[in-house]
Amino acid sequence: MLVVMHHEADDADVRRVISAINEMGYEARSIPGKQRTAIGLIGNDGKVDSGRLEALPGVVQVIHVTQPYKQVSREWRPESTVIELKNGTRIGGDDVVLMAGPCSVESPEQIAEIAHRLRESGVTILRGGAFKPRTSPYSFQGLGVRGLELLATAREATGMAVVTEALEPDMVDVVAEHADIIQIGARNMQNYPLLRRAGQSGKPVLLKRGLAATIKELLLSAEYILAEGNDQVILCERGVRSFDHHTRNLLDLTAIPVVKSLSHLPIIADPSHGTGLRSKVVPMARAAVAAGADGLMIEVHPDPDRALSDGAQSLYPEQFEELMGQVRVIAEAIGRTLVPPLAGRVPA
Repeated sequence: MLVVMHHEADDADVRRVISAINEMGYEARSIPGKQRTAIGLIGNDGKVDSGRLEALPGVVQVIHVTQPYKQVSREWRPESTVIELKNGTRIGGDDVVLMAGPCSVESPEQIAEIAHRLRESGVTILRGGAFKPRTSPYSFQGLGVRGLELLATAREATGMAVVTEALEPDMVDVVAEHADIIQIGARNMQNYPLLRRAGQSGKPVLLKRGLAATIKELLLSAEYILAEGNDQVILCERGVRSFDHHTRNLLDLTAIPVVKSLSHLPIIADPSHGTGLRSKVVPMARAAVAAGADGLMIEVHPDPDRALSDGAQSLYPEQFEELMGQVRVIAEAIGRTLVPPLAGRVPA
């Protein structure tokens, strides 16, 4: 339930509504907006006396939220959420954000080389896996904490923000210590203890759609994070499992406009995992931007043929630079722009 306040309502009016909600035995959460403030009532069991709230000074309207995901929905917050990182990157606004880097952090030389190359291309967010949840237990599992340290070193050298994955609730603190965005991977989309812990971290969270998850299930997973008081959530369409073997997954571009109509949260696309094939990444990245994605997450490796994971879907740096030019044209055609390159040069 949402209690919408008049644009001239003062702080005393807002506090009065919050107090009334608390007296009724529910939790109240203030949602300031550009024009007016709304107050969300959490825990509605169908027994709320909306008339009592409607009669309070400064209240314009009481809206019953019908979606099972409350705080994620546009009914709860009509304005789009924009997440701003420490390096100035804004996700969810007019800019299209590029997150790029290798699937896995493999060595100091590898991550330093690709980080500087990507920064020169205009990338502001470096992606890279330190902990890798692989299908086979015998595949490369990542460098662990050492990988996190190498990502942090690359951030210091380039000024880029860092996004990397946490696999378990106990990992969240160490990942948050080294990263700017905590990623929840597709296999963990419904790992509810992990979602709750990430929500408590105070850091932006990148939530990937599960391999067989519906859009509703994705939004409900995001609700777990927001329920912990963290509204800095970035959704990611990364493909769902299908019956066709020509691509690794089915990249569901329809999910982008659907999510934007249902939720105020930003959504990006991951065409690397969505297709699994280097030749398909570029055209699907272009299509995702045209569909309205707030950003792209793309795997780029200095030498994909020798990559320890996901080499077949990783772009060569030259391919990525060409893609950047194409994406810039598409973004401008639909009234958006690429995130500006980081100001100044950061010494290696």
